[in-house]
Amino acid sequence: MTINIIKCTLEDLPKLQEISYETFNETFKEQNSPENMHAYLERAFNLEQFEKELSKVFSNFFFVYLNNELAGYLKVNTNDAQSEEMGNDLLEIERIYIKNKFQKHGLGKYLLKKAIEVALEQNKKKIWLGVWEKNENAIAFYQKMGFVQTGAHSFYMGDEEQIDIIMTKTLI
Repeated sequence: MTINIIKCTLEDLPKLQEISYETFNETFKEQNSPENMHAYLERAFNLEQFEKELSKVFSNFFFVYLNNELAGYLKVNTNDAQSEEMGNDLLEIERIYIKNKFQKHGLGKYLLKKAIEVALEQNKKKIWLGVWEKNENAIAFYQKMGFVQTGAHSFYMGDEEQIDIIMTKTLI
């Protein structure tokens, strides 16, 4: 089993958009209306939005490949690129998305390790993330990896307000 993590560039926009649609749909379409899913996907995962995000100095995307097949990706933010004002001592994991067929292969751990590596390179003291309160598998994974709930915030899926649990892990 060969696992590679590669930083995304602007040339990767089409692949990034495709895997985002696929993984988001696989994970959330059963719990949300088609209208809200469509509205969110069109707003969050359009090429213009991805180009803007990839161009931000304090946002980074990393693809993970399993045996040379694109399996998922990681998005991390620091400083003013974070989706919440958390301070410059923290790194945000905005997304760890893994295709369903590649889950349970340890790829989430590899991507989390990469996020921690980036955080430590930048002397961050903590990492944090928001996870939907109904995504029990993800919550259990993050708890197992040392994250604790430190808050919550609203997240909009189309016109529906949902709650994300904020989880934090201390590094230093």
